[in-house]
Amino acid sequence: MLRHTVGRAYDDLAHLAERGPLRTAHGTRPVVRDIGYYVPRPGAIEAFARIGAGDRLRAMAFRLERGPDRRWRCTAVELGGPRRPRTTDD
Repeated sequence: MLRHTVGRAYDDLAHLAERGPLRTAHGTRPVVRDIGYYVPRPGAIEAFARIGAGDRLRAMAFRLERGPDRRWRCTAVELGGPRRPRTTDD
């Protein structure tokens, strides 16, 4: 998915991949429990998934925007919990 992201979303997704925040100590595999979306304007979709792993339930959200080339790209990604601090490069 990294090749379909732009801006800060790329850094956020790479950071999440490195940390593996959905892994559990007991080796329970994450399972998508529910999904949904909202269309705030034409050419933009905000999607979410509720992900269960063991006794934990997390939320993951994405913002997708269609570019001038008509391709969809992820422009924001968040996983429930504390946000990664912004740096001066962001």
